[in-house]
Amino acid sequence: MKGFITLATFIANAHALLSRSQTCCFHLTASGGASGDVGQLSDGQNRIGDNSLSPAEFCISSDGSITDGSGRGCILTPPTTQLQCDTGATPTSGFSISSSGLLEFNGNTQFFSCETGQNGGMNIYTMESSALSHCSVIELKADSCSGSNSGSGTSTASATSAASATSGSSTTSGTSSASTSCSATLSSGNFEFPHLIVPIDSQSPNKAFGTSFNGEVTSSISSIFNFDIPQSDSGKTCSLADLQTSNFTFSGDGKIDIAKLSETATKSTTFNNAPSVSNDLGEFTVSPGHSYAIESFSCPAGKAIAFEISNAGSTDLTFFQDFNPSPLGLFITVC
Repeated sequence: MKGFITLATFIANAHALLSRSQTCCFHLTASGGASGDVGQLSDGQNRIGDNSLSPAEFCISSDGSITDGSGRGCILTPPTTQLQCDTGATPTSGFSISSSGLLEFNGNTQFFSCETGQNGGMNIYTMESSALSHCSVIELKADSCSGSNSGSGTSTASATSAASATSGSSTTSGTSSASTSCSATLSSGNFEFPHLIVPIDSQSPNKAFGTSFNGEVTSSISSIFNFDIPQSDSGKTCSLADLQTSNFTFSGDGKIDIAKLSETATKSTTFNNAPSVSNDLGEFTVSPGHSYAIESFSCPAGKAIAFEISNAGSTDLTFFQDFNPSPLGLFITVC
């Protein structure tokens, strides 16, 4: 069956929003005595060097704990301190990502990789152990979330407008190339997190603001969201959902414009050098508690894509990207 991406925007019911720790998601690459992307077995063991595994996604919370892309808590299993992620486990705290992008545990960037004897794969540990053999010292570099330190505060909900959760409508005249769309509900393994969020500002057209944890739409600021669609999503349906988050403000008429861009943004993207619009998906009037199906098109497996959300009226919207229950922000769900 041919796969599609359905672009849908949702603003969550403000009354249902709860305080929660801030999170940021990333992939890891090892260097040193062993090198390569960190992948993951189906049981949550994290591996380096096994080329049969796709890069795994991890998310760090402000308390220094890590979960994987399936929502499993990442722990250091005794007695060897192997880093793995288990269903139902309370994640180990004490992790952070340095300003240079290195993963740290209790401030230490040194990890150990030890051979498993399976497909050239190596497990990851925080300490050496006499129970392990054929080990080497490594560092783990995150592809985003630099400066995400443990121990930062939690965020609380605030809003200047709220509405009951109902189906919404849009003012767009755009048409969809497919009728299939996925549920906006995030569940284990069914979603992609944006790997880069970049704000651009027409009032500071040459300033690169770099990566952000927040999406923002004002009279001068719009936000670009990059997504990497893995090859494993080939033939599947993907749906993009924009959800207002736990730490958010919202005011104005709710009018926004959503566009697919010709290429992805970088940390150096400014208003003046931002990618051009390849397909303006239309204008939408959004408010808390409503959902908006926007566009469907063939799923570009193995490629990176970007979408821009900008103001189309008097909207002032700022939201923190967060995948924790209830998951809120901009995501791509897969079905």
